[in-house]
Amino acid sequence: MNILVLCTGNSARSILLETLLNSHGTGRVKAYSAGSKPTGSVHPQSLALLAEKGHDTSAARSKSWDEFASEGAPQMDLVITVCASAEGETCPIWPGTPLRAHWGVEDPAAAASPDWDTAFRIAYDRLERRAQAFLNLPLEHINTDDLRQDLIRIGELP
Repeated sequence: MNILVLCTGNSARSILLETLLNSHGTGRVKAYSAGSKPTGSVHPQSLALLAEKGHDTSAARSKSWDEFASEGAPQMDLVITVCASAEGETCPIWPGTPLRAHWGVEDPAAAASPDWDTAFRIAYDRLERRAQAFLNLPLEHINTDDLRQDLIRIGELP
C-alpha cells in the first residue's frame, strides 16, 4: 500500500508520519510525504527528534506534491492530510481516486523556538499512536468501507 502524507510545508508533521509509517510498517506500507507549498527543508527539530527516537532520517526531504502527480510517480492507495484545519490552516487536496483521510495535528513548526521540543514531541506522540493503530489493522484483508471507517476513527485519536 502506497501512502502519501500531505501538509502545507512538508517540514514537520508529514515528515514525522512518513517516517513513522515506514519505520513501523516493516514493508507492509510505503509512505511518502509532500507539501502543497513546501518549505524546501526539513525542520531541524523534526530531524533531531526522529534521530533521538532511532529513526533513519537520511532520505528525509521537503518536496512538492507535484513530484507525485508526474508521470512515473508511484500510484497512491491512500492520502492522509495532517494539517490542523480547525486552526484555519488550509489543507491540500489530492486529486484522483485514492482513499483519503484527515489526521489533523497542530503544526509544531509554528511554535516559538523555545517551545519546539514540547510541540514536536506532542505531534510525534499523536502521530505515532495513529500510525500504530493503522498498522495494527489487517491491511492485507480489509475492505475499503471498513478501512474508511477505521481511518476516521484513527484520525480522532488524541
